[in-house]
Amino acid sequence: MGSIALLLALLVAPCGSRPTGTAPSHFVFFARDHERMLDSTFLAHPRIAGAQLTYTWRELEPERDRYDFAPIRERLAILRRHGKALFLQISDVTFSERLPVPDYLLADSVFHGGAARKYEGDDGAFDGWVARRWDPAVRARFARLLGALAREFDGEIEGINLPETAIGFESTKYHPPGFTFDAYAEGVRETMAAARRAFDRSCVIVYANFMPGDGRQPNGRQFLRGIYEFAARIGVGVGGSDFLPFREGQQRNSLPLIASRGPDVIAGLAVQDGNLAEMDPTTNQPVTVDALYRYAVDRLRLDYIFWGSEEPYLSRDVLPYLDGLAR
Repeated sequence: MGSIALLLALLVAPCGSRPTGTAPSHFVFFARDHERMLDSTFLAHPRIAGAQLTYTWRELEPERDRYDFAPIRERLAILRRHGKALFLQISDVTFSERLPVPDYLLADSVFHGGAARKYEGDDGAFDGWVARRWDPAVRARFARLLGALAREFDGEIEGINLPETAIGFESTKYHPPGFTFDAYAEGVRETMAAARRAFDRSCVIVYANFMPGDGRQPNGRQFLRGIYEFAARIGVGVGGSDFLPFREGQQRNSLPLIASRGPDVIAGLAVQDGNLAEMDPTTNQPVTVDALYRYAVDRLRLDYIFWGSEEPYLSRDVLPYLDGLAR
């Protein structure tokens, strides 16, 4: 029996399914700026459930099969002392020359380089590095990391979210060795299944925003739609890394799939840097926290909102708005 078939056979109830009409939980997305979660304004805020922190594969596995989870344990202990939860974001991708994977993946030929340079658009603009998610050997190592994380933190953390599925590679002339659209989609599904097998109690969310190859499909977003259908089958939540309800790309891809998901599928979106500077075409003004919140509740039925820590928006707009919700 294959790994996905075995998962389906052993599936337990989806993590974190919430009653219809329940208000979303509010987290602050600090990304890699972990020191900012020590701010008393955040730690004392009654409407914020916790922090979402990003860790790279490279820092969590500095050497093969040697994991360093001490920074996670330290942050989790601080949050717990203040009655707050932790949502982990595990990253195998960068948007710079910085590599996201351990050195052993780069050195051992069985991993075919371990990571690939990624490119955006037909002009081939360099956009950072991504682990070879379509490569079974690399994927097996990432699944091993997820298993190690689950043994220590399953049920201790609120949840874990897998990296966004968007990586570029729409133009076939920039495909790295071994990459195909189908192989990539299968790789994403396999990683979702590995995370779901590993974490029985903590929530698992995949940031399924765009899929390479969908722009070339005559029948719409078949790869992305397949990810959402698979997530519903195995009890994985869905979401995305940018909350941009007025952009055509989001409206044609992830947002309608999030809105039409079944009642047992959790969902969360991140309000990231720049999102609150976006223009709202209905007002010709920057989008407001209230507009995002109402869209999240009324249109998308979100279970989690990960508010960005970008200033001045967090202090000036987000926290006062959440204070108002408490009254």
